[in-house]
Amino acid sequence: MRLDLAYAGTHFAGWATQPRLRTVQGVLEDALATIVRTEPLGLPRPRLTVAGRTDAGVHARGQVAHVDLPVERWEAMPGRSDRSPGRALVDRLAGVLPPDVVVHRAAPAPEGFDARFSATGRTYRYRIADDHGLRDPLTREWVLWHRRELDVAAMHAAAQPLVGLHDFAAYCRPREGATTIRELTRFDWSRPRSGPDAGLVVAVVEADAFCHSMVRALVGMSLAVGEGRRRPDDPAQVLAGRSRSAAAAVAPARGLTLERVDYPPDAELGERAARIRARRSEDELR
Repeated sequence: MRLDLAYAGTHFAGWATQPRLRTVQGVLEDALATIVRTEPLGLPRPRLTVAGRTDAGVHARGQVAHVDLPVERWEAMPGRSDRSPGRALVDRLAGVLPPDVVVHRAAPAPEGFDARFSATGRTYRYRIADDHGLRDPLTREWVLWHRRELDVAAMHAAAQPLVGLHDFAAYCRPREGATTIRELTRFDWSRPRSGPDAGLVVAVVEADAFCHSMVRALVGMSLAVGEGRRRPDDPAQVLAGRSRSAAAAVAPARGLTLERVDYPPDAELGERAARIRARRSEDELR
């Protein structure tokens, strides 16, 4: 089953299940186990695979996951109602999940679909308020407050040489045996004049996949450029040097949101998943 979901990451220790910590995966798998009645029926506990494993404090508006459920439990989901199984599952999840996790849609996945390995791209946004007039206590959990006015034009110009296929070792938290080669397809900084983000400093970061802490490390370097602490050519030089110690500190998780996950046409899902699974180990796709 494919699940489309959103969550506020503030009170979660990230997506992935961790002992004695509150995680999105743990909360959602508990809810599914309750609804499917896995323990009373002696069935395996539902296990979710997600498109992008977000870190502690990171939010998601367009997250995607998949989970295998017994056919008979799926078909029994509506009970005596005339709802579809997918609508019934979404309704039931709404009744047991905490308010900071919402499943918007549940449906049988197309053949070959893998939420992680079939994805062709992930899009994140990072939002910053650098003006007291834009500092809103109602958005404090997902918009970073920055005390200094930022040079958005310099940040955008400095980001452009990073777009493309590169080794992002300088902007990733290292994992033994994992590649840090990624294709960054978009890295824009702007100050929108209209819409819900009007006046904020907003980054849009897109890639085929991200390694651990990559987006926040890129944002951290951009902030250093925007403040004038680093030169506009420093981000590209740090990238070329491939040394994590040369990069700026990672930006706080609060301002980061996973906005969207992209997939190829249904007929290409299986081929995409097989190709990416062969090229990259499971623990390095985020």
